[in-house]
Amino acid sequence: MNTVTLVLIAVGLAMDAFAVSISSSVIIGKVNKHQVFRLSFHFGLFQALMPVIGWMAGRSIHEYIADWDHWIAFFLLAFIGGKAIYESFKKDNNDQGSDPSKGFSLVLLSTATSIDALAVGLSFAVLNVTIWYPSLIIGIITAALSLIGVLLGSRLGKKFGKRMEVIGGIVLIGIGLKILIEHIL
Repeated sequence: MNTVTLVLIAVGLAMDAFAVSISSSVIIGKVNKHQVFRLSFHFGLFQALMPVIGWMAGRSIHEYIADWDHWIAFFLLAFIGGKAIYESFKKDNNDQGSDPSKGFSLVLLSTATSIDALAVGLSFAVLNVTIWYPSLIIGIITAALSLIGVLLGSRLGKKFGKRMEVIGGIVLIGIGLKILIEHIL
């Protein structure tokens, strides 16, 4: 897998975390350095770990699905991208009463924004892509975009975050199509 494709996957995966970072900073109001660190670190960490978990699961079933692995990768990425686009149009129901950068709320947000990365890890396994470097890149890009999202969130608002989810979904679907076309041709 080339670096450009990997970076595009990482950016596509990071859009959920970016959008949630914006929304979270809108909820918090004026963010402090601890909140910025907690959100960006946890989003990056979870986004880096989930592909590894998906990859490990995928390695155990690879020999059974090798003949149609490109279809699996396409459908997983298309599903993830479609889900991101769909979620961007749903009504936002944020809890205005708590700090999303602390405790159980932070763990839930980190997990929710990284579930898609689990499926990407599974896709990497069926495509026989080594996971360690991609996982690191995905985590770093997610942490960086989350940091930017938190810092910009109070100024840009929730609407910009929803647009980023749509862009992220389109990128993931496009990468799925690219994988499918490369393997068919």
